[in-house]
Amino acid sequence: MTEILLLALLSFFAIRSTYNVTDNIEVISDKIGNRLGKLWEVAAQGMRENKLLRAEKALLTILKIDEKNAAAYNRLGILYAKQKEFKDAIDCFEIASSIEKSASSLHNLGLIYYETGDYSRAAVAFEEAIALDEGMAARHIAYAKVQEKLSNDKKMISELERAAELEPNRETYSLLLHAYEVKGLEDKTKALKSKIHKLAQGARKNVKKKRLQRPARVVI
Repeated sequence: MTEILLLALLSFFAIRSTYNVTDNIEVISDKIGNRLGKLWEVAAQGMRENKLLRAEKALLTILKIDEKNAAAYNRLGILYAKQKEFKDAIDCFEIASSIEKSASSLHNLGLIYYETGDYSRAAVAFEEAIALDEGMAARHIAYAKVQEKLSNDKKMISELERAAELEPNRETYSLLLHAYEVKGLEDKTKALKSKIHKLAQGARKNVKKKRLQRPARVVI
């Protein structure tokens, strides 16, 4: 009887102890979450106000708490890139990509490789970024610039054409037109100039239409 009572008491205290531990874990998690939130605010504000040392300290503190925070590594890479500390920027973007592959971190990595003249690695980084998210014209434009450096004219033009498909605006058309002209593609140059002319005419018509739709002033 005594043994049964003892087992019952042990079970009771074990269950009670488990509840206390669970409660403590929840409190600790909340505290850590709140601290991380504040640190992210400090980092964002530091980046906005160009207080880069303050932002760096906040991001490094985040990584001490959560060493596998890919977003913090990515943001730290951007910070180092702004200061032209390219080696540190590359390290951060590579770590971010190894933790969690994302189009943005790979794109940023490609930009730094391009900036430092490592075009082969830049091409690989942009290819991986496009494989994850190919719907941004900026990714194709950046990749096209790398292909130009690598003397892959055909690939460079196809990437600029894709960028123009995704975002048919003056900027993408101008880049593509310049590429056509430099490479002596007369037929494509002529066709694109016609398209740009029509785009400009359409824009002017829209402006006139908006002006006509303005309500007349009524003097009371």
